[in-house]
Amino acid sequence: MRVSKTLCQQFQALVTRGKTPATLETLTRADLPASSTVRAQPGECDTLVQVQYSNLNYKDALVLTGKYPGLKPPMVGGIDLVGKVIETKSDSLKVGDSIVVNGWGIGTDHYGGYAGEARIKSSWAIPLPSSLTAQCAAKIGTAGYTAMLCVQAIEANGVKPEDGVVLVTGATGGVGSVSILLLSQLGYKVAALTGKADSESAYLKSLGATEVLDRAEFENDPKPLGKEKFAGCVDSCGGKILANVLTMTKGFGTVAACGLAGGMALNTTVAPFILRGVTLAGIESVFLPTEKRLTAYERFGPLLTPDKLGLVCGEDQTVGLGQLPELGAQMLKGKVKGRYIVDVSK
Repeated sequence: MRVSKTLCQQFQALVTRGKTPATLETLTRADLPASSTVRAQPGECDTLVQVQYSNLNYKDALVLTGKYPGLKPPMVGGIDLVGKVIETKSDSLKVGDSIVVNGWGIGTDHYGGYAGEARIKSSWAIPLPSSLTAQCAAKIGTAGYTAMLCVQAIEANGVKPEDGVVLVTGATGGVGSVSILLLSQLGYKVAALTGKADSESAYLKSLGATEVLDRAEFENDPKPLGKEKFAGCVDSCGGKILANVLTMTKGFGTVAACGLAGGMALNTTVAPFILRGVTLAGIESVFLPTEKRLTAYERFGPLLTPDKLGLVCGEDQTVGLGQLPELGAQMLKGKVKGRYIVDVSK
């Protein structure tokens, strides 16, 4: 085993122990799971990581507040982490390597990034892309990586900038904000859908949105078909919003669906699919094979420069572990916009 000898074996962690908010505790390496029981990913956790950064996602907010469905406490949240390898048995990694982990069940089913150290399977890690700093990788996180996959699906299904406007729902959230950044840089006209149109229009236009739409217009029961308005859509809402978007998508357009903040049910008809040839592309990011992750990062990572990411995660949006429980509660109330990164040393 390759081992670094420079680090203390005690560290701070934010631990959820039930249906109450997470609290800061001091853990040791002996507290970290030695193996994984994550679905489809069992086996030894062969790599120890010094965590530098994590971030805040909707799943994290649920874990932080003790509201995550099926939570098996104790749990250390943080579905993303960026850090350096301390120990490894893997031939693909070496001590000192900078790595990124998005998903794979960390933070919900396996201790995640809200701790000074994490023990993971080496197959979960990808090298920190050369185009990104550790801070930028944390700002991207699962939300930004999912946005990459959504935009990739829209491109792969042949939707071009000249085909018309692409809608982004949940626009002030992490997925939505990064999707707007990516789409606008690729030449698409972007309509941003939000429940905060009055207060967040300037923010969304700074990301590249050309128009801002009120979510309330998409919350009625959908018709079988509506007026064709959008060439494509990145949807993180689901529910009635997704059902309405499908009826408004142009012929041969693509809707990339990645979330269910507005509900899991989808009350619609087959009309958009068989009369207009609309594609509903489901985006699964948690267990996506590593090579497909690397393809997305290589394609879209260079577009997410520090100045662009600074628009969705400013200097005042870097927080320490102790600030996360309250911030998570605010996220669940819809009062958080953009991205927050977590400096675990703060």
